[in-house]
Amino acid sequence: MSTTLTAETTVLPETWSGEMRALLTIGVPMALAQLVQFSPYVADTLMIGRVGPAEIAAAAIGSVLYFLLWMLAIGPIAAVTPLVSQALGRDKGERRDVRRSVRMSVWICFLMFPLVVALLLMTEPIMIYAGQNPEVAALAQGYVLVLAPGLPFTLAVMTFRNFLATIERTMVPFLLIASAALVNIALNWILIFGKLGAPELGLIGAGISSSIASIYSFFAFVLYIRWDRRARDFDLFSNLWKPDWERLRTLLKLGWPISITSIFEGMLFNAGVLIAGAVGVIEQGGFQIALNVASLAFMMPYGLSMAGAVRIGLARGAENNSAERRAATTTILASTFAIGIFALPVAFAPEWVAAFYFNMDSAETLPVFDYVVIFLPIAAGFMLFDAVQVAANQLLRGLADVTWPMIITGISYWVIGFPIAYYTALYTDIGAKGIWYGLTAGLVAAFIGLGTRLWLQLRHPSPL
Repeated sequence: MSTTLTAETTVLPETWSGEMRALLTIGVPMALAQLVQFSPYVADTLMIGRVGPAEIAAAAIGSVLYFLLWMLAIGPIAAVTPLVSQALGRDKGERRDVRRSVRMSVWICFLMFPLVVALLLMTEPIMIYAGQNPEVAALAQGYVLVLAPGLPFTLAVMTFRNFLATIERTMVPFLLIASAALVNIALNWILIFGKLGAPELGLIGAGISSSIASIYSFFAFVLYIRWDRRARDFDLFSNLWKPDWERLRTLLKLGWPISITSIFEGMLFNAGVLIAGAVGVIEQGGFQIALNVASLAFMMPYGLSMAGAVRIGLARGAENNSAERRAATTTILASTFAIGIFALPVAFAPEWVAAFYFNMDSAETLPVFDYVVIFLPIAAGFMLFDAVQVAANQLLRGLADVTWPMIITGISYWVIGFPIAYYTALYTDIGAKGIWYGLTAGLVAAFIGLGTRLWLQLRHPSPL
């Protein structure tokens, strides 16, 4: 029920240039925040890469389970965007409905923590069963356990960011994410290498740094929401401890297909890490670093497409189909342009890009470097398809269309992409490069399937 007596529909731009400006106003800070939020993972890889190949591989396989849990939780968090944006599209004075969605999403972030710990305690036996090097699996076990405490705080920050984007508060959140990234990098330097009198903890130090930075980020966002005039108006923390089971069920119902969709996509890339490990530790280290570069490039279109989900959700709430089409088109164009900025140097200067991750004077890491240089141009080749598929996927989420995207991604990544990656890497002379061919095939299929689904939804606004 609205807190205002008369609903006031949100006014949307009526021109393409106006929609592009509206998208970029919230999208550029969101994309930069996404890029900066990912930067600690880049910093971890850069710094761990100077410790040794076993540590790089351990971080890679430990991240497989860690991000599986992240993807399980991402659905109810992503569901905040369509619920809040469509509520504000119908009535820009709505407060209670928005508050219910955000509060229960934060509850889900912390309620899942026992599951996080239970699964991560089994990292070493799971990875050994999956054919990974026992020494690497043991290193990964310790790494993920010190990462675990920060996960619910990281997820809650994403909930806050999704809410703030719908009320066009994105610049300060970007600065808060940047400050958390700096905290993480500084702590990495201290704890990985034993600076300023701290013990030299190596891989464990990287995990501790990430958890501390996540907790810092959470409380920084809480303080900002309580301080900002417009955000404070929603009174998000009122009755924080009061359960709202109806809204929690709504979030889970809308969110579980999003989680499965994320798992279908994310676990294909993580399966690539395991396949590379079955080929060899050196190949796995090279795959992890090349994947890190590709993931960094993905952050810009991902952030812009999250903004696109907000824009198209507002249009759907306002029942404005023309505005939906403008939001979809501008999001895809902006996302494609953004990833092109990264794809060019990755394609044409892979040695230069790879050199950032290595101590080039160390003979131990040079074989890994050689594989990264081989992998990067292939990764650049699928970036365009990656940008369009993530834009289409996020736009469909903004329309609260989540079931068909789940089916499409399942077929694209696991019926098409995974078999190609698995067979070519392990049963042909192509070797580890075959993993990248499988990833490319899966992304091309998702590009076609999700793009078609979005086109159909925009032609027929009601769910099909």
